[in-house]
Amino acid sequence: MSASTLVTGIGLLVTHDPDRPERADAALVAEDGVIAWVGDAADAPAADAVVDVEGRCVIPGFVDSHAHLVFAGDRADEFAARMAGRAYEAGGIRSTVLRTREASDDELRTNAQRLIAEARAQGTTTIEIKSGYGLTVEDEARALRIARELTPETTFLGAHVVPAEYAGDRDAYVDLVCGDMLAACSPHAKWIDVFCETGAFTLEETRRILTAGADAGLGLRLHAAQLGPNPEAIALGVSMGAASIDHCTYLTGACVDALAGSETVATLLPGVEFSTRHPYPDARRLLDAGVAIALACDCNPGSSYTTSMPLMIALAVREMGLTPYEAVRAATLGGACALRRTDVGHLSLGARADLVQLDASSYAHLPYRPGVPLARPLPLPLSVPVS
Repeated sequence: MSASTLVTGIGLLVTHDPDRPERADAALVAEDGVIAWVGDAADAPAADAVVDVEGRCVIPGFVDSHAHLVFAGDRADEFAARMAGRAYEAGGIRSTVLRTREASDDELRTNAQRLIAEARAQGTTTIEIKSGYGLTVEDEARALRIARELTPETTFLGAHVVPAEYAGDRDAYVDLVCGDMLAACSPHAKWIDVFCETGAFTLEETRRILTAGADAGLGLRLHAAQLGPNPEAIALGVSMGAASIDHCTYLTGACVDALAGSETVATLLPGVEFSTRHPYPDARRLLDAGVAIALACDCNPGSSYTTSMPLMIALAVREMGLTPYEAVRAATLGGACALRRTDVGHLSLGARADLVQLDASSYAHLPYRPGVPLARPLPLPLSVPVS
């Protein structure tokens, strides 16, 4: 038997509906975890239960479309060294690989659950989780099994870096990623990703790995242009139909042009720039060119150890040229587009009832009051878990 909940007293409701993205003095009805009605509070229908948010702003749950949560240990010393002037390098990943391989399944699961709880408490209701800190067939497969317990949005990232034991034979490791490792991981993954960057994987290695993943039925994602301009990688990702190209820190005109004519989302990760002191990407340039953008945390122990989507919004507004609404849209609907999900990231009819209330009258308070815990999920009698 279905049950309905009326959420009323909404001072400002963000739906991202193309015809009316915001509503003042609004209400909505959720039925069996799905949005069934949206309108003015004065016109609200009856429901089985009523929740009054007393003038607060309600927004869609944040969709964090880039996270690395299955790992052990931390790299606080590396962060401190960067703050003292040492440059960020992709190879630091290998230190996390050693700790992750040594950890038990329970240790990895407990740490990932802790990070999920952190994210959830700050308004994240959908999250993607990558592997990439095992880099053996067995360790990559177990990372994805653990990730799949926590979210359906799982990504095989065996091509994170070449592990130390293959330093003298890169071709053999790429063979492994495309062969036995992919075969073991694809049953637990929805996506495949490659870190195409200096110190990680070359353009041709990336093409080969993405092609193998596509042949195995996985959707494509790509890390690119984090450490320097990489128009060839971005063009490759677009040409192969990648759902998202992530980082996009260093953009050339050719990069922007390729993205602008495509359905590929540029996922921006300002927590990385905060932690590595690289320049922030020019989000305004991308938007003005018609590129779809998303914001994500890139939670990982090396270059962005945060689960706070509100922080990403504040950084995007302060450092990347976005308005508060554009940043909230990128952190919700943009993330959903990066995952090619139509059921999350908005509060239109038929969407999942992933509601986040702010202890404020407007979403502008997220960048206006950085670091203050304003966002939290709105539990309904028929609430839905993080996805």
